[in-house]
This record gives sequence, C-alpha cells and structure tokens, in this order.
Amino acid sequence: MRGFEGAYTAIVSPFRDGRLDEKGLRKNIEHQIKGGVDGIVPVGCTGESATLTPEEHKRIVEIAVEEAKGKVKVIAGAGSNNTIEALEYTRHAKEVGADGVLVITPYYNKPTQKGLIAHYSEIAKLGMPMVLYAVPSRTGINIAPDTTIELAKEHSNIIAIKDAAGSLNQVSEEALRAPEGFTVLSGDDSLTLPMISVGAKGVISVASNLVPEKISEMVGSALKGDWAKALEIHQKEFPLFRALFIETNPIPVKAAMGMIGLAAGEPRMPLQEAQEKTKQELSRVLELTGAK
Repeated sequence: MRGFEGAYTAIVSPFRDGRLDEKGLRKNIEHQIKGGVDGIVPVGCTGESATLTPEEHKRIVEIAVEEAKGKVKVIAGAGSNNTIEALEYTRHAKEVGADGVLVITPYYNKPTQKGLIAHYSEIAKLGMPMVLYAVPSRTGINIAPDTTIELAKEHSNIIAIKDAAGSLNQVSEEALRAPEGFTVLSGDDSLTLPMISVGAKGVISVASNLVPEKISEMVGSALKGDWAKALEIHQKEFPLFRALFIETNPIPVKAAMGMIGLAAGEPRMPLQEAQEKTKQELSRVLELTGAK
C-alpha cells in the first residue's frame, strides 16, 4: 500500500460569482493531466477547504475522481480540527474512489502530540491510504518526527507526510527513520529540490497549478539523479515559487491563473483579491519565467 511519489498539484477551488465553477474545475484538472503530474490534491489549503461548505467539499472530490479516471492519482483533502468531521470526509473520499486522503493537523485547538496520535489513529482505522500534513504556519502545531514515525510504524495505511514545516533537519529525520516505502512530500515549492536531496520523494505543489510540466520535470529529474536539470528548472522557476506567497495562499496563485486564462475566480471571504502591487509582480514573474 505504501508509496506516493512524484509531482502532485494542490488544485485551487475555482469560483464564479461566489459559487463553485464546476466547468472550470474540470478544465483545470484536464490541464494538470496534460501537464504530466502524478496526481492532484483537491480541497487542501490551496483549495480553500476552510471556507467550503461540506457539500462543496464533497462535490469537488467527486469531480476530481471523475476527471482523473485512473489517469492520475487523487489525494483528497480530508482534514479538520474536528476528528468526527475528518472521519466523515475520509469515508466519503473512500466511497467515491479517491486514492488517498491528505489530513492536516487539527488547527486552532492545537492538540498535543498524544492527541495527534489519537486523531490520526482513529482516522487510520478506516483503512484509507493517508498522507499526514504538517504546516505549523497555518495550524499552530507541528508533527514531531517521533510522532510521524510512530504513526507510520503502527498503521500501514499511513504512507506519507506532506511536510511544510520548513526544516531540512526534520525532513532528514523523517526520511531516515521511516518504515520502508513511507514517503516525504514537500509542501513548499521553493524547498522541493533541497528536500529531495535529503530524502523526500516529491511535492504537493501550488506552482504546478500554473506550470505542471515544469514541476513534473523538475521532480522527475531529481528523482532520477539528474541534479543539473532539476537545478536548472528550480532556478528558473524560483521567482515564481516566491511570488506565489507574497500574500496568503491561494490569493496570488488565483490571480496568476486568471492572468494566463485558467479558471480560478476570486478567493472566498475573508480572503480578498490580490492587491495591485501583487498583480504587477505576478505579471512580471510570469513573463520572466515564460508562464505567461
């Protein structure tokens, strides 16, 4: 059961007039498949899961599974700060045929490491392949390497972690100590290449909403040991990686997608559209990197 590797796209949830743009979502997924990614990750942070209704959340996962049709994997966002709700989203993802679930650490209530073990262990009972998600800048808590390793050893269906903690030491420890087949995926485009160099096996990317071919090629080159090619792509795309976080994700990526004709629409409140200076910088970077 182990093994999520390669380039995965944390897809946006496109809106039109405040409502889910289903047609645009399908076109965006088609764009990702053509771009050669290994999988898509709907309803994560980039997909604005925090402001989706439960019905919208489930519908997006259903569309993602329909459009993937076995061409790429679907890792459905299923996290919540409420274990009962996370169980519900995981059951739904399993029922509709997703390949796995991405489960963020519970935010706001900030459980202890003991609480994280209990939370993830309860969800693991459903048998769904699971990717842990550590992003302390969003949730206020990290998943300690000891906790990750304990969960991976105890539950064979906990098969990866999306690590967005920003620590190469943490990634190194996870990669070194994890059971065979457990993978570390970068949660930060600008750190993907360094993370692969110390043992990570891929990325769940924001930038690949815009340039799936480039992210796929960079990750694929690094995993094959072609570090020169991977570094060349990293350096060319680095300005884009940085620009996409000038404001809170997914504000910049949605603005950039609109600039190149992809469905995105406005972020959902309380997030607001990108500021004019952000749009100007995004336009400059898209021209610089050739994405526009």
